[in-house]
Amino acid sequence: MGVVDAHIARLANRQHGVVARRQLAALGISRAAISTRAADGRLHRLYRGVYAVGHTRTTGQGRWMAAVLACGPGSLLSHRDAAALWGLRRSDRRAIDVTVVARARRPQRGLTVHVTHPLDGDDHTIRQGIPVTSVARTLLDLAEVVAPTQLQRAYEEAERLELLDVGAIDRVLARSNGRRRVGALRTLLAYDPGPAVRSKSELESRFLDLIRRADLPLPQVNVLVAGFLVDAYWPRARLVVELQSYGFHSHRRAFERDHAKLARLKVAGCEVLALTWRQIADEPGWVAGAVRSLLTRAADGPTV
Repeated sequence: MGVVDAHIARLANRQHGVVARRQLAALGISRAAISTRAADGRLHRLYRGVYAVGHTRTTGQGRWMAAVLACGPGSLLSHRDAAALWGLRRSDRRAIDVTVVARARRPQRGLTVHVTHPLDGDDHTIRQGIPVTSVARTLLDLAEVVAPTQLQRAYEEAERLELLDVGAIDRVLARSNGRRRVGALRTLLAYDPGPAVRSKSELESRFLDLIRRADLPLPQVNVLVAGFLVDAYWPRARLVVELQSYGFHSHRRAFERDHAKLARLKVAGCEVLALTWRQIADEPGWVAGAVRSLLTRAADGPTV
């Protein structure tokens, strides 16, 4: 490896395998040398002026870093992709959200660019080497582009991950006069689900959203019943709901363990309803009806 390529490799190693042309120029690498490396496959163009070094497949972090580099100095990963980087929610969009400060950018395919006024120092940081909006600013931005139920899930996940700073959200709201849909985030500041109804997975969050939309009483979640940790539990009805994701139930040992658990809960006098991701996603009406029916049946019967 030549000296120039060694410099490029060191830079790329710090940036998830990607570099910007302006960074290479700052290292003293000429435009002609960059073009030569792009032509012979040592650099692979991802965006205008941004390259993957020595490979054509980038990681998720590499794609995010490349998007930020493509929008110029001071740009930040934001909105849905910032939430994904913080671990608050997944994003399946192909276009990546980037925020730039007070300047228009030529559109680039694969990027959703948001222009903003200069940001407060508390509104941005570095995570995994990638410039990104803070958690509070990310939740503010997210309120404008996702449904309130999805914002609530991200808020709950920030709390679960111990990333939530209510004071920081108060301050970012105070700086955000005129922003659309900030009321959804302001409402969440007064929301406390209580320790008994905090979910630990996307599947549980979807199930709790379904229960709220159906105007059913919220269960306790992730609690011990008859010595077993269950996903959802209504104590008065002795109703247990187990949420079964294929990823956690796809081998024989898990299959045997979970069926033994359900059998023992039945013997202990619990009504047990096992639900899958597909049922919750595709048959929410049936799921809500089944839970309502079982709760009503318990209320009509003798008190346990």
